[in-house]
Amino acid sequence: MKKELVAFDRILYILDELREKCPWDRKQTMESLRNLTVEETYELAEAIIERDMPEIKKELGDLLMHIVFYAKIAEEKDEFTITDVINSVCEKLISRHPHVFSDTKVKDHKEVEKNWEQIKMTEGYKSILSGVPDSLPALVKSNRIQQKVKGVGFDWDEKEQIWDKIHEEFKELQEEVRDNNYEKTEAEFGDLLFSIINAARLYDIDPENALEKTNKKFIKRFKYLEKETLSKGQSLKDMNLDEMNAIWEEAKKED
Repeated sequence: MKKELVAFDRILYILDELREKCPWDRKQTMESLRNLTVEETYELAEAIIERDMPEIKKELGDLLMHIVFYAKIAEEKDEFTITDVINSVCEKLISRHPHVFSDTKVKDHKEVEKNWEQIKMTEGYKSILSGVPDSLPALVKSNRIQQKVKGVGFDWDEKEQIWDKIHEEFKELQEEVRDNNYEKTEAEFGDLLFSIINAARLYDIDPENALEKTNKKFIKRFKYLEKETLSKGQSLKDMNLDEMNAIWEEAKKED
């Protein structure tokens, strides 16, 4: 434990020095750091998708630096300190894990999730969904909404039931497409996506990770298509779809 305390004390010292002596660090505010923090979070997410442990370590360090930086700015305004931040999360973890730090009994992780949401409601939250940030990307937000309501039992009795719902939403989408009604088509498209994300949750698939892996797979195959086309002295815009598909099938074998 001693080496962890020494390391944490070191980053606190470094941030103090930077805030006092570096012109760039001295002028930063919570608002100016916000976008940089979002960027660092996405870089960490990217490293996790790639399972790049050295990069994960680096990005975790960057995020830790941001947390200390925010606390330093708040301390200068007599709002709170890094000690307050740490104690606050410790108290929350103890409060929301009575099965560990008290005598509450649970059968499995599902009961832990249900207790977590119920405890939050006793802390002043007006809705189970209060903890879902408005600024989350829509796909991530949908997943979090569904996870939250599941915690209080608002879920399918059997996960296989979701497929009937997906088929129902798909048929409704097709009907609106045929009627050429843009607003209703958009609404039904949203309903279908929401149901597919629900299916991912029910089958323990993170939809954001799944989609990102597909994005990367598509990019890899398309770059193969571009490279092979150029190597033959051709241009994609001069090829027909059948010719492109032939190379695409080759690219799939490279996965």
